Amino acid sequence: MSITQPTTTAPRAGAQIAPVAIPTARYTDAEFARREDARLWPRVWQLACSLDHVANPGDWYEYRIGHSSVLVVRGDDGGLRAFQNACRHRGSELCSGSGEGLAEIRCPFHRWTWDLRGRLREIPSRREFGVLNDDLPLVPVQVDVWGPMVFVNLDPNAGPLAEFLDPVPADSAWADLDTFHCAAAVSVPAQCNWKTLIDGFSETYHVQGIHREMLPMCDDVNGPQITWQRHGKLEQPYGLGSPRLRDRPDDQQIWASFVEIMGNRVGRALDADPGPAPVVGPGRTMRDEIAAIIHERARAQGLDYSHLTLDQTLNMSQYNLFPNVTILVFSDMLNVVRARPGATHLDAHMDAWTFDRRPAGSPRTRPFDLDLDPNGELPLGIVLNQDLANFARSQRGLHQPGITHMYVSPTEERRIVNLHRNLEEYLDITPSELGGL
Repeated sequence: MSITQPTTTAPRAGAQIAPVAIPTARYTDAEFARREDARLWPRVWQLACSLDHVANPGDWYEYRIGHSSVLVVRGDDGGLRAFQNACRHRGSELCSGSGEGLAEIRCPFHRWTWDLRGRLREIPSRREFGVLNDDLPLVPVQVDVWGPMVFVNLDPNAGPLAEFLDPVPADSAWADLDTFHCAAAVSVPAQCNWKTLIDGFSETYHVQGIHREMLPMCDDVNGPQITWQRHGKLEQPYGLGSPRLRDRPDDQQIWASFVEIMGNRVGRALDADPGPAPVVGPGRTMRDEIAAIIHERARAQGLDYSHLTLDQTLNMSQYNLFPNVTILVFSDMLNVVRARPGATHLDAHMDAWTFDRRPAGSPRTRPFDLDLDPNGELPLGIVLNQDLANFARSQRGLHQPGITHMYVSPTEERRIVNLHRNLEEYLDITPSELGGL
């Protein structure tokens, strides 16, 4: 697919806009999910794991999506490789989960063995198989890296990752993503279709609905959006009140809200008393003072943010990567959320990674990995906990017989529309099923 010129939120002067109608069957129909299994997931670049999971020789990570399983391995030669996670003998899964110190890839069923480059090393009782016409290497999968993230593609003929991601890496170059390291990776089941999940991270229209605690500290109305051919972006200002609020928040309210939502950025625990707001100097705003604290904390960690503008320091740049990833870029942290199909088309997994910026040359270490029980206490923070609680409710409504279509804004929810336009291309849906009123 060629890259088109980006489009922004504002419509042309005098242009007529109408909601975009998206069939709800795309979220509820098992046949549509089977079409995705056959035509989308085997062909698209997908985020598999963080670079920190596979930084050293012998590190490995299994990435699962639907029936597909990919084994990402750091070889003893330092090379990063990926293979279909299946024995060439009778198809048994080779590795499950993740780990380190792997010296060879040995099938647990009959002990066929490959080296970390995927070359066949050993077949027990080999003579019983007669003549093998080739060495039966593991089936390779394309693998590449962007910033601290590892991507895979099951299609051997797919174009390179850089081409697929274009123009997101150039647009986010200011953030120097290579200096981020993964601290933690968590996964939690969700009772919804994977698109219901990722849609919740593709618009901020819902902030005034389920994230009202954020309104005193972010502008959820005026953040510019861009959609490219495959991907999209929102830039959202933090450290100031939402225009939706009738009474403008004072400095103490802005500060208290900021601490409640992301107090770790200013050295405060999320559940702590925010204390008095910083004193705002002459000609400055609370936004300036919060940015100054972030810069000072960076200096204490051996980092230099002096080249960053106020917007780069405090704004959130949210990138939606087709089809199932959202990346939240801040000056001092990077958060990634991925939606994966679950056991059925009405189940999904929400995977969330937390990255922090470290001084150049810092060694990469294995992140803390955790599978969460959705019925237990979830250490995801107030916003992600609210999002997770909303997914099942959203999915249930889509199954009602009178709800045949969703009607979404072509501007406010443009990134959802862009997802479905790309889905139609991959799934060969012609003519388009998307309609307007």
